[in-house]
Amino acid sequence: MKTCLIVDDSKVIRKVARHILETLEFSVEEAGDGREALERCEASMPDVVLLDWNMPVMSGMEFLKLLRQRGHEDQPKVVFCTTENDMAHIRAALEAGADEYVMKPFDRETLHIKLQLVGVA
Repeated sequence: MKTCLIVDDSKVIRKVARHILETLEFSVEEAGDGREALERCEASMPDVVLLDWNMPVMSGMEFLKLLRQRGHEDQPKVVFCTTENDMAHIRAALEAGADEYVMKPFDRETLHIKLQLVGVA
């Protein structure tokens, strides 16, 4: 079973994403900010990370840069999931090592397509 770490400071978004991912047969973990997400990745690297941009403690970009700098052999795919939709944000995310980008709000079909594009669904 594929694993996904949902990183978002919104409990509602985490709940919705968890429901969608579980219907796609993912095992799901959650983190409320980038620091907690890094700790979870150090403990057990997921196959894919669904990552919010704006969070307290550590932002999605900070998390992504640190994750990629650590150079783990089993790097997860990272799908940014955010309300930031201008080209500058999208370009910055991809340059920092994101694999795909999805806009909030999203539905099951959209998320499934993005997960297929990064090769985990």
